[in-house]
Amino acid sequence: QVQLVESGGGLVQAGGSLRLSCAASGRAFPGYTIGWFRQAPGKERDFVAAISGNGVHTRYADSVKGRFTISRDNAKTTVYLQMNSLKPEETAVYYCAASGKYLQRNRDGYDYWGQGTQVTVSS
Repeated sequence: QVQLVESGGGLVQAGGSLRLSCAASGRAFPGYTIGWFRQAPGKERDFVAAISGNGVHTRYADSVKGRFTISRDNAKTTVYLQMNSLKPEETAVYYCAASGKYLQRNRDGYDYWGQGTQVTVSS
């Protein structure tokens, strides 16, 4: 089992940056793909990015390519999401999740979820 705790959310102006962290506990952390998802009020939880267990391979939603970067430090059992050039429509609760399947985009493929961290982008 894996426990996940997100941090780093907050209020930022449009065009600004934030770095989210996802701290994991539990065995076999390097064996999990870690994904980031976001959910705005009244909307579905959407895929943002994912990173393979060894950190070599990544996958991004088209809407964030070139602006967001996912990375991981397995020694610290932490995954990061660097978000640049943020837009007001990206205001949402951001969740990290762990999957035993390779680079999953589908939220149904994730077994463990954190509680989420709020990101608010003001215009």
